[in-house]
Amino acid sequence: MNATIAMPLHTPPTLPGARPLVGVLPQLQRNPLEVMERATLKYGPLTYLPLPTLEGYVLGHPGLVQHVLVTNAKNYVKQTRGYDMLRLVLGNGLVTSDGAFWKRQRRIAQPAFHRERLAGFGEVMTRAANEMVESWEPGKPFDFAAEMMRCTLRVVGETLLSADVTKQADHVGAALTVVLEHLIHRTLHPLSMPEWLPTPTNLRFKRSLEELDRVVLGLIAERRKGGGPRHDLLAMLMESRDPETGEGMTDGQLRDEVMTIFLAGHETTANNLAWTMALLGRAPEVERKMVAEAKGVLGTALPTMADVHKLPYAMNVIRESLRLYPPVWSLGRRVVEDDLVEGYLLPKDALVFISPWAIHRLPEFWTDPLAFDPDRWLVEDPRRAHGSYLPFSMGQRKCIGDTFATVEAQLILTTVMQKVHLSLVPGQTFEPEPVITLRPRGGVHVVATRR
Repeated sequence: MNATIAMPLHTPPTLPGARPLVGVLPQLQRNPLEVMERATLKYGPLTYLPLPTLEGYVLGHPGLVQHVLVTNAKNYVKQTRGYDMLRLVLGNGLVTSDGAFWKRQRRIAQPAFHRERLAGFGEVMTRAANEMVESWEPGKPFDFAAEMMRCTLRVVGETLLSADVTKQADHVGAALTVVLEHLIHRTLHPLSMPEWLPTPTNLRFKRSLEELDRVVLGLIAERRKGGGPRHDLLAMLMESRDPETGEGMTDGQLRDEVMTIFLAGHETTANNLAWTMALLGRAPEVERKMVAEAKGVLGTALPTMADVHKLPYAMNVIRESLRLYPPVWSLGRRVVEDDLVEGYLLPKDALVFISPWAIHRLPEFWTDPLAFDPDRWLVEDPRRAHGSYLPFSMGQRKCIGDTFATVEAQLILTTVMQKVHLSLVPGQTFEPEPVITLRPRGGVHVVATRR
């Protein structure tokens, strides 16, 4: 940032337990959530993480988060090992691209997520949820997390791609699990076998990625054939032209953007809903409030987009679930140039980590931070500084689909609560599984009872 920087006023503490050569990498491999939480909650605003050949820092204060993601965002880029791994799947799409190319793609995609466009999506979300609930057999246990994956996949297929992908849901879900587990393993194990070696793990990843590509490229090929005008994201991407060259997107570029929307657009919301049900199953008073609100506003009618603002408690339940179990549990950036912030030096080429999981648990900003308390959102808490709540990141790189995702979760959850009471199958522990997104390990198994 500056050619000459004064000596920093503060020396950040080093996370204990570092080993020669490997630093704290074994700790990250064993339990990355615990590392992020310990660094953030125990060691202060900035914690140094010794890593092999790299310097790493965990940002543990909203002020530092605000600086990195908003104030001086241009100095912090997505050229990290984690994003390199994501590019194996998402290519150079909205989540993984940087610079001028990202800005161009964002401008093209943004109109598809405007609030006025969401009005046409609500009916799809509610209908998908209602038909899902009607398929459940009362008294028979099932995995709510898996059902949410199918439901949100259907929604993203119909709303953003005008395609029915329900028949591929199970294949997509299985392939996605293999892909996400492979990516986080390779991110945390830099000495893994090269991707080109035909090991069983690499071959399984390759087959799963080919399955995802088959679905996504099939959607693009089908649209190339024609079939009438559409007004979805895929149409916008296909019709876009570079203002300088007049060229449209290649199938490769389309593939990257569609893959990003296709996967990120359903995986994160499905996980949010799964965690919400795990929380609701242990908080009957919250469920009662949700059901009472829905009955008072809707009667027996299904919710529509016009009802979203009339169901504030349901939205607060979603917000609180996102606080406790943010689907994106960690964000990484590489420092472009030395930067002095809040008395700390963040050196060039260092990695900085921001963990929404840990930031959302800071007691300085959240009263009783481990409690599931939707009522905390009823008032504006002055302690909540910018950067204290970031389930969708923040700044110019904030998730383009944040409103889409929260409204979708609100409508689906309200529809479910109207129709059935879901009881958790006893004996579940709901251990967080930090792959690329934060999943409940083993799912959320429930039994439905008609209301």
